[in-house]
Amino acid sequence: MGDVLAYEAELLGLVREYLDFAEFEETVKVFAKECKIKGKSLPKAAGVSLRDSKAIPIQKDLLRAFDNGEQKAFFQLWEEHISSSVRDNEPVAQKLEFYLHVHFATYLLKHSVGKPDKPELEERISRFKAYLETKGAALSQTTEFLPFYALPFVPNPMVHPSFKELFQDSWTLDLRTRLEKFLCLTLKASQTPRLLTLFKENGHCNKETLQHLHQQLVESEHRTMIYLKRFNKMQADYHNLIGVTAELVDSLEATVNGKMITPEYLQSVCVRLFSNQMRQSVAQSIDFTRPGTASTMLRASLVPVKKQDVPLLPSLDYEKLKKDLLTGNDRLKAFLLQALRWRLTTSYPGEQRDTVLQAYISNDLLDCYSKCQRSVLKLLQSKSEVVRQYMARLINAFASLAEGRLYLSQNPVLLQMLEERLKTEDKDSLTWENVLGALQKFSLRRALQSAMIKDGLIFWLADVLADTDSLSDYTLEYSVALFMNLCLRSAGKKMCARIADRVLKVLSDLLGHENHEIQPYVNGALYSILAIPSVREEARAMGMEEILRCFLKEGNAEMIRQIEFIIKQLYSEPLNDNIVSDDEEEEEDEEEDHDIMEADLDKDEVLQPQLGELTGEKLLTTEYLGIMTHTPKTKRKLFPGVHQSIDEPLQRPVTPGYHRTAYPT
Repeated sequence: MGDVLAYEAELLGLVREYLDFAEFEETVKVFAKECKIKGKSLPKAAGVSLRDSKAIPIQKDLLRAFDNGEQKAFFQLWEEHISSSVRDNEPVAQKLEFYLHVHFATYLLKHSVGKPDKPELEERISRFKAYLETKGAALSQTTEFLPFYALPFVPNPMVHPSFKELFQDSWTLDLRTRLEKFLCLTLKASQTPRLLTLFKENGHCNKETLQHLHQQLVESEHRTMIYLKRFNKMQADYHNLIGVTAELVDSLEATVNGKMITPEYLQSVCVRLFSNQMRQSVAQSIDFTRPGTASTMLRASLVPVKKQDVPLLPSLDYEKLKKDLLTGNDRLKAFLLQALRWRLTTSYPGEQRDTVLQAYISNDLLDCYSKCQRSVLKLLQSKSEVVRQYMARLINAFASLAEGRLYLSQNPVLLQMLEERLKTEDKDSLTWENVLGALQKFSLRRALQSAMIKDGLIFWLADVLADTDSLSDYTLEYSVALFMNLCLRSAGKKMCARIADRVLKVLSDLLGHENHEIQPYVNGALYSILAIPSVREEARAMGMEEILRCFLKEGNAEMIRQIEFIIKQLYSEPLNDNIVSDDEEEEEDEEEDHDIMEADLDKDEVLQPQLGELTGEKLLTTEYLGIMTHTPKTKRKLFPGVHQSIDEPLQRPVTPGYHRTAYPT
């Protein structure tokens, strides 16, 4: 009862706030009256006053800016008060924002007396073009919006048949009505009462916890069955060994008494010592008439087993690990991220590495399955440069393995976080390098390819690759390989077609780059985008054939044959140009088994321990030792990889690390 009294006023305030929000006006009056009669303190609902005092003025300011054509002021308020989740994920908001950009781009043409101010008009058109190339690119495949991508290039849109409707008062009035309705609903919804928030969060977390517990129960039962089978086998072997030992003791006793042991008897004992698969072959290969043969064969048969038997690494306390990754100081976080990465990169390929990775995944080390606010993945946005770098390295290590990529792809926010880091980190930093490496490996998965293409990463890569002097060998190679993987998709080719002159210029410059490792990816990208007729036309106009023929004289045999394929593609017949969209094939997101842990993941370690500080495996096993957190799991069956002819340009997504192994230069 004491607890209720302590929080009574706050609880009553929550109820009042919700009733106000739901517009139960009569109920609020009765509730307030009864509280007064009973002498209960009823605080005023903060959420309601906030909505009344702020939502309406914001709406008025936005509509005023719309009417007056004040583009900067409008979008500043728009981005400040309409949440990014609504702007980026709600189709209604995306479409409305597109038409708002059209409205402001054409405002001067509609409202100027006489000729509009030319510099201001050009600035508005330029802003509209920038929007189309970035955020607006997401709607480029929608028939409804397709004509508007030509708007910036039409000299006089007022007389153009496609755009006449834009300059009618009814179009502007209809857009204003849609905007007003959208603002009413969105600004009201943004002031969610605290009671509703608490209910939603609590219910969601409970559901997540139950799912996690259920998963753990299933995995525990699976482990129990495995251990039961092992126990039964060990018990059977033990009884067998005891029986053989008893017989051998009897035989020794008989020998002491002068009784001879026959070779047939020794053979029967050896057969019982070996497993079923080895019994016949081993028994037949032993010559029991020669002294010492049986013991030598027995030891020899055991040696290879010992050599191949790689021990599993100790289990860890992942709950404590994740807690310290979230709440520890930056130095501890960096050391833990380093140790976890080393455990993955230095483990033996096969069962040991698979077990490490499965333990990370089943314990949701990076919170990819969790939707709670505090997440280990948020370390990618840490203020500490070292923590950001070591988080990027760990994500890159995960992405180097197919199962790791599948795990990372479960979190839709991670891709956006990596893209944000890619555009904000310094290009010469190891953080940028590892973020780029992770994204390149992500591009092996079709769904992630689609998202990257939709986010306009092709445009960004074209700008980065225009200046290769600032890139290291690793970043250059992975940038070009990522660009090629995105160009292999039909949506990627269409994106390239929109900036064909820029892309062709970049690729033709890269053909002559001194780093020959990038040549297969440059050739693959060029071959792929030349499937688009408009790109072929642009390439022929800029003399691409002459550029390609220059490299026929100095390239190696494989590159020469690939360039010949590209020249053939340059002059392919228009009849074969029906580019079939592959955007609907997301369901079967199988990928080839590209598991390569490159040495660059552990290069140039900036974090060095001081005297007495624990690092690596020693830190993990001293401070974070757990009990049976390993989860044995059958590795997902992956495509072994389609090895195409080295004569042809690449036509399947690859990573540089895997390509160097599969196709050695």
